[in-house]
Amino acid sequence: MRLLPNWKAVLRYAWSIRFIALAAALSGAEVALPLIERFLPIPAGIFAALSFVTVAAAFIARIIAQKEISDG
Repeated sequence: MRLLPNWKAVLRYAWSIRFIALAAALSGAEVALPLIERFLPIPAGIFAALSFVTVAAAFIARIIAQKEISDG
């Protein structure tokens, strides 16, 4: 396993990284839901479903060439 030569650009511009970070935030919100549900009426499982969608988007974004980082 090796780092990409342009790993800094990948971290900065790749949509897959952005989607993974969003999925992590949504997973954290799912864990925190019992603490905030008395203030906000959010249905159970909504953050888990949104997290699934963002992980699926990250998978798709990972295999699509992105102009900002594909050239190198």
